Amino acid sequence: MNDTRLKLMEAIARRRTVTALYNGNVMELAPHLMFERHGHLFVSALNLSKNWRSDEDKRLGHFKLDGLAVSELREEEFTPLPSYAAAAPNAEDTLVFAI
Repeated sequence: MNDTRLKLMEAIARRRTVTALYNGNVMELAPHLMFERHGHLFVSALNLSKNWRSDEDKRLGHFKLDGLAVSELREEEFTPLPSYAAAAPNAEDTLVFAI
């Protein structure tokens, strides 16, 4: 298991935020679940660095683990989104790990 995968699984289990690099951008993420799609791992996470218009607009983004580098598992806890359901985003996806 690679370091990013382990850090994300720990973050999901402990409901902790992570600092990550994705497509050249540094982001603060609140990972809610990990799933597999077509043989590739993804994480569904709330991008806390994004400027959301309102709390109602907040939603999970899906980030492919191959392009994601977690630099730090932070001690900041997060509360899952009220609309969150522990299920893979699409019927053909396989849920791997979730809060």
